[in-house]
Amino acid sequence: MNICLLAEKYPPDVGGLAVSAHRLARGLADRGHTVHVCRVSEALPARQVDHVDQGGLMEHTLGASRREDDTLADWFDTVVALHTAQPFDLLHGYYLARAGYVCVVAARYLGVPSVVSARGNDLDRTVFDPSRAGSILWTLTHASAVTAVSSDLARRAIALGAAAPVTVIQNGVDATAFALHTRDAGMAARLGLLPDVPTIGFVGEARLKKGLATLLLAFERLADLQPVQLVLVGGVRASDAVVLDVFRRRNPDLPLHLVPSQPHSELPGIYGLLDILALPSLHDGLPNALLEGMACARPIVASAVGGIPDALSDGVNGRLVPPGDVTALADALASLLSDGEERRRLGTAARRTVLDHFTIEREMAANLALYHRLVGAQSG
Repeated sequence: MNICLLAEKYPPDVGGLAVSAHRLARGLADRGHTVHVCRVSEALPARQVDHVDQGGLMEHTLGASRREDDTLADWFDTVVALHTAQPFDLLHGYYLARAGYVCVVAARYLGVPSVVSARGNDLDRTVFDPSRAGSILWTLTHASAVTAVSSDLARRAIALGAAAPVTVIQNGVDATAFALHTRDAGMAARLGLLPDVPTIGFVGEARLKKGLATLLLAFERLADLQPVQLVLVGGVRASDAVVLDVFRRRNPDLPLHLVPSQPHSELPGIYGLLDILALPSLHDGLPNALLEGMACARPIVASAVGGIPDALSDGVNGRLVPPGDVTALADALASLLSDGEERRRLGTAARRTVLDHFTIEREMAANLALYHRLVGAQSG
C-alpha cells in the first residue's frame, strides 16, 4: 500500500506523539509498505517543502506560515500534490486537531479512505476550545475510520458523535530494546545522581498536565521522611517551568535532577537507574513512558486517568492513585520504597503485561487490518 501519514508531531519534535508517529511510520515501511509522512515545521521558511527519502519512508516537511489558515491550506495542497505524483491508497491523520482535519478534507477531495487517530490532548482538552472544536467534530463525523489509543478516548470520540466505528489501537513498545537493565553506575554519575540514594523518576516532558506540581509536592513530603532523589528526564515545558523554579527556591537542598531529552537508545539504561517510575498525569492517552517503564520491569506509580488503567492494574502490575492527590502519591511511593520484594513483583508483572498485550507487532497488525478493510471496501 501507498500510505500518507499526516503527523501533528514527528521527530525531531520531542514528546510521545512524535515518538508514536515515527514508530507507526517506520513499522509500516519495515513491513513493505510505502509511507509518506507529511508534517509542518516552524523551522522552515513558510511554504517551503523539504523531501527526505529514508528508504521506503518518505518525509515531507512543510514550512509553517504566519497564519494558521494559510498553514492548513498549504498542508492540504502539499498532500494533493504528493498524491498527484504517486497516488495514495489511504490517508491517516495522526491527531484529530489540524492533522486529522486536513487528512479528512484531503481524502474526501481525492476520493480515498481516511483514518484519524485520537491520541490524548485532542479529546482531553483541545475539543473544549471553542475555536477548535468545530473542526474536530467535523473530522469525527466525516472520517472513514477513527482509532483511539485508549478505551477512554474511544468513549469520548463516540460521545462526540464519531460516525464511523471507533477502533482502540494501543501503543506498542519494543520489549527487546526496553528490557530489565542492571544499574549503570557510569550513567548515573553522568546524570548527576547520588549513589546509594533511592531514585524516583519521571520520563517525558514534565508539565502541569503530566502532574508536575503533584509530583514535586509528593517528593517534598517524601523527602521529609527518608533520603530520596527525584530525576525528571526530558526537560520541562517552558510555559510550566515557573512551577519548577518556585519549588527549587523553596527547597534548595532537595536532590532534584533535571535531565534534558535523551536519545531513545539511552532510555532503557535510564529506566534501569530508577527505583520507581512515577507518572502522576492529570490527563493522558497511553503514555509511551508507561509502556517503556513496564517493559523495563520498573515498579510504577501512576494516576488512574486516560489509558493508563488499560495497562496498569492497581496492586497487580503497578500502583494507581487518584489524579492530583499528593497524599496518595506520596504514600504509594513511600510504601514501595520500603518494600524491595514488592517492587520486584510489580516490575516483573508489568513486563509480562507488555509482552502479552503491548507489542509493536500487535500495534502494526491492528493498523494494517484496518487499512486493508478500508482500501478493500473502496476498491470493491
